[in-house]
Amino acid sequence: MNSVSQRPLMLITGGSRGVGAATARLAAARGYDVVITFVSNQAAAHAITADVEAAGRRALAVRADSADPEQISQLFSKIDREFGRIDVLVNNAGIIAQQSRLENISFERMQRIFTVNVIGPMLYAQQAAKRMSTRAHGRGGVVINISSASARLGSPSEYVDYAASKGALETFTTGFSKEVAREGIRVCCIRPGHIYTEMHASGGEPGRVDRVKDTIPMGRGGQPEEVARAILWLASEEASFITGTFLDVTGGK
Repeated sequence: MNSVSQRPLMLITGGSRGVGAATARLAAARGYDVVITFVSNQAAAHAITADVEAAGRRALAVRADSADPEQISQLFSKIDREFGRIDVLVNNAGIIAQQSRLENISFERMQRIFTVNVIGPMLYAQQAAKRMSTRAHGRGGVVINISSASARLGSPSEYVDYAASKGALETFTTGFSKEVAREGIRVCCIRPGHIYTEMHASGGEPGRVDRVKDTIPMGRGGQPEEVARAILWLASEEASFITGTFLDVTGGK
């Protein structure tokens, strides 16, 4: 399909589970066609595209590693061919590693976390902006970076490398939002707090949200759908004068 689709398109990186999957489903319900990326779990990704199609929208799942510029470039070429547009980029893909003090974190782990969590979103934003920018005859668009409350809190003795990577993503959000503000592109950032997703298992503690929920002012962990609603709001015209802004979805923590 070479003609431009009439429906807006949302690209969600890391869209096969957790916040990304919830965002894909909600985006379809709100009228978006949806492209998601995944790295390993093809079955989960295809389950999400099936949900999007069941809502009457077009869907595509593409294997793309955020650490590989060539895979990202190929993904955008596929979007150009299949949809002919991109309206919203949600930089959701991110990785975490086993809870650890800094002294036990390897260089390879630091490098991989920064490559996926910082350089990856910058590469995606670079490709999206080339297509969205009114300077390049695009129709504008929105980039939403998914950070973490850990960027403010630091995650001592757990994941200081992850927290530091999210801090870098936030600084990128600030700079990039100002760079493209007059080109029809809004750039915002969401900081989820303790959300019930599979990510905590990657850090070695699947029950982490329940362990810390009493430290959250609202007294509970968040659901992926609650983060998705914030993403869809920032992507919408209701947020038309908002850019360079950070929205905490943390239950008050």
